[in-house]
Amino acid sequence: MKVTFRNKLSTRLILIFLTIFIVTLGVYTFYTIEMIHNKLGEACTQNAYNISDVIKKSTRYGMLLNSREHVEQIINTIATEKGVMKIRIFNKNGMIAYSSDSTELRTTVDLEHTACNACHSIKPIPATLPINDLINKSEGSLVLVNPIINESACYTAECHAHKSTDKLLGIISIQMSTETVDSIIKQSTNIFSAGVIATFLLLVITTVITIRYSINKPLRKVFEGIQEIGKGNLDYRINLNRNDELGLMAKEFNSMTEKLKAAYDEIKDWNENLNKKVEQKNQELKNIYDQIVQVEKLASLGKLSATVAHELNNPLEGILTYSKLITKKLEKFGENEKYEDIIKILQLIADESSRCGRIVKDLLQFSHQDEIQFVHSSIRDIINRALKLMSHHFQINNVTIKTDYKAEDIYVECDAQRIEQALIAIFVNAVEAMPEGGSITVSLAQEIDNAVIRISDEGKGIPPDILPHIFEPFFTTKDKVKDTGLGLAVVYGIIKQHGGKVFVEQTSIKGTTFKISLPINQKKQNGKEA
Repeated sequence: MKVTFRNKLSTRLILIFLTIFIVTLGVYTFYTIEMIHNKLGEACTQNAYNISDVIKKSTRYGMLLNSREHVEQIINTIATEKGVMKIRIFNKNGMIAYSSDSTELRTTVDLEHTACNACHSIKPIPATLPINDLINKSEGSLVLVNPIINESACYTAECHAHKSTDKLLGIISIQMSTETVDSIIKQSTNIFSAGVIATFLLLVITTVITIRYSINKPLRKVFEGIQEIGKGNLDYRINLNRNDELGLMAKEFNSMTEKLKAAYDEIKDWNENLNKKVEQKNQELKNIYDQIVQVEKLASLGKLSATVAHELNNPLEGILTYSKLITKKLEKFGENEKYEDIIKILQLIADESSRCGRIVKDLLQFSHQDEIQFVHSSIRDIINRALKLMSHHFQINNVTIKTDYKAEDIYVECDAQRIEQALIAIFVNAVEAMPEGGSITVSLAQEIDNAVIRISDEGKGIPPDILPHIFEPFFTTKDKVKDTGLGLAVVYGIIKQHGGKVFVEQTSIKGTTFKISLPINQKKQNGKEA
């Protein structure tokens, strides 16, 4: 939508300013021109009055002596002054007694004339009147009359021409040219009017330019920015480098546009990736469901393993007993040389049966799920038991064990069986990391108030993308048929229950080192701090 010229803010501002300029300059021009007319008119009038007063005072002595030649000479001399058109002296009857124009002498004027009516309309005739009542202006000239007042020197003079009761002896009339004053007034009016018009035009031009570049142009930029935002162009920015309100508004507008752009991009990203995120959440839910199913399977498998181990223990005990019994009966025959091979085989059966029994017993203890019990235990003994339990597994996988006990022995409050379980899980992982065999180094040291166990293998290390996930439940990079992915998660849970820490201290293509830290002086009972 385009704003019409009439409805533009700049147009309204220009019209308002023009109205103010016209009214202000018009009033100022009117009063100034009027003042020029009045002041110059007053100056002209005052000049005429001063000349008439000079004539009155100059001719006073000649009139007292009744010297006509003296009075005429003064009148004729003053009449030659620039601007003086005519000088006349009237007696009280209206007859021209003296005049710079000799053709008017002894003539009488009409007392009803406008120039005479100001005095003669009042009875008795006043001796003084305001100066404005003594002036009669006509085109190009000004006539001023100055009354001659009767004085004691007049009626006591030798001529005795006047009585003491007479107040007004006559008047002096002087006619002045106003062409010069009118020309000055006209010229001054024209110059002043031209100056006012020039000032008005300059103000108009300045106002238009100022409003155009200070208001109209910035507002147009802001309006264009709003239009662009309305069209969806959120990358548009208003380029307005100003420190006033419009500049601040442009900066706030750009800031708002940036926030809108960020919000729009976020919404757009959500719309574009919503399906992917839904699929991702569905996959996560599926993984959680699979984990729950796996937990249920493992729980059932654990119960089944415990039952099978318990059932195997009885026949193994029977095999061991009968093998020992047969050995004793053969020894009673006293023919050891004859039955030597059989006795050796029976002894081997007894030893293997005993070993199987110990394995089954350890399996039962390993799967035992009673409440965790904290006992003052030797970490060194726990490590040795775990290594002994894993000895056969080490042998068949061509793995050698190295121990490095930097401390004589360290005792901590722990559930020895669970710590043993955690160590076995790490040993199993270490063996599987070395399919071609190798060595595992187990070290024990005390660092401040912690017992520190380090288990190092010579495997290929853990990839950086897998390392953050190794302690997550069911996470595994091995064959899912052979591995559940619970080993390191169980380790993490057991060490956490003991208030300790387990993490990968170092990993590379030359091997991996797990560090287990257990607090030494922490007293616990049933998994809680005492």
